Amino acid sequence: MSSVLSAIWSETIQPMFRRPPALQLAALCHRKTKKGVEVLLITSSNGRWIIPKGWPIDGMSAAEAAQQEAWEEGGVRASDVDATPLDTIQTTKTYDTGLTIPCETKIYELPVTEIANDYPEAHKRDRIWVSPAKAAEMVDDVKLKSLLQAF
Repeated sequence: MSSVLSAIWSETIQPMFRRPPALQLAALCHRKTKKGVEVLLITSSNGRWIIPKGWPIDGMSAAEAAQQEAWEEGGVRASDVDATPLDTIQTTKTYDTGLTIPCETKIYELPVTEIANDYPEAHKRDRIWVSPAKAAEMVDDVKLKSLLQAF
């Protein structure tokens, strides 16, 4: 009898309590240099290398919100951002408390036209420009590594 209840719980009841993944929006910021293409990485609140990303912003399209995150977290701007995501990957948001939530992260390509030294989160984050191959070595997320290697 307990195996029947266990099956009902795992196949019917438990899935009703699962939430869909949260939506995050990210910017793959890049620039052309004499050495080739470089991408921007920033530090997360717990020191990992990531790309700028955040939550949807009321009144903005997903691409505009990704562009806003690139400004706030990385101090970069672009004249235009494509409304179609470069890719959508499944990631995990890890809070400072250790809590994690699954996320669907839409990544928008952002060709950088302006770099500022004074931006909203400059005091909280480090930033670095590296080749896509080097960036792939530095990030933790396997799917982001793959995207950077192919960029």
